[in-house]
Amino acid sequence: MRKIIHIDMDCFYAAIEVRDDPSLRGKPVAVGGKGGRGVVATCNYEARKFGVHSALPMKTALRLCPQLNVVNVNMDKYREASHIIRDIFQQYTDQVEPISLDEAYLDVTTSDVQDGSATLIAHQIRTEIYEATGLTASAGIAPNKLIAKIASDWRKPNGQFTVPPQDASSFVAQLPIGKLWGIGKVTRQKLNDRGIFTVSQLTELTFEQMIQQFGQYGRQLFDMVRGIDNREVKSHSKTKSVSVENTFENDLVTTQQKAQAIEKLVFQLMERLERNQLLPRVKKCSLKLRNYQFKTHTAEITTGCFLAESYQTLFQKLNAKDASPIRLIGVGVSIIDVEHFAAELPFIEEL
Repeated sequence: MRKIIHIDMDCFYAAIEVRDDPSLRGKPVAVGGKGGRGVVATCNYEARKFGVHSALPMKTALRLCPQLNVVNVNMDKYREASHIIRDIFQQYTDQVEPISLDEAYLDVTTSDVQDGSATLIAHQIRTEIYEATGLTASAGIAPNKLIAKIASDWRKPNGQFTVPPQDASSFVAQLPIGKLWGIGKVTRQKLNDRGIFTVSQLTELTFEQMIQQFGQYGRQLFDMVRGIDNREVKSHSKTKSVSVENTFENDLVTTQQKAQAIEKLVFQLMERLERNQLLPRVKKCSLKLRNYQFKTHTAEITTGCFLAESYQTLFQKLNAKDASPIRLIGVGVSIIDVEHFAAELPFIEEL
């Protein structure tokens, strides 16, 4: 039986800012852009009490929490802390699968540290992270990646939760359906409208019904609702793009028209990424402009997270080179570890 640990740092970016500026301790803090188009990259628990969350427009966050302390993103500082944390992981196993700067899976099945106890290994890793960085981490310990990730949220912040192999199916069965990977807000609401609220209710569907209701994702979902997940911890992640684009019936002529169109597309992209739990996995942001002569210009920037304001920066760069009327705009991101990507599961009406 495998022993999988999912480590998730607590409010990583915000925690680093509070660590480095003690005057922020105990106060609501959000990390993100301060401009009119700024977006919350992350926030601490004090801010979440007011309804602030990642991907929220900063102006909305400030309306919900006027006393919110907004700090600009400092990726160099976050990467430095992430490198220290990953070095700690490597001391326990070489089977480490980073999901983002602040999240990773570890397979410690063959480790003899702490007499092979994954629960004790997770506790020791969390202790070492705190001693090395001053930051807290939460952990989930389980026989597979699906349950380990869910379990890491169980005792947040600064805690851990273990799901023994014999409890895997019962643990998953009592979960609300929205906890399952691949079931987003739309599908969850439609299932709720049909009286389906817990995973145990989905286990009543046969394999054939799963395929009928959810298409090819039904194959994986059939296993997930039973606590089965055979995905391996892969130390080498892949990168793939997710994008949204629009071809306009009338060319966009003015700078304002172009900027507003980009802003709308960025929010569509952000909603798609949030729905599929991909916001923490963004590596790069990219912009594509095609003018009325079908000439295409592209630009990208490495951000390490989703920053909505970066697209306006890219636009200014491209517009300075070519300000001619625009026919097509595309906004995209490069996603790390695309194995975990699943589009919103299709929902068939005949449930």
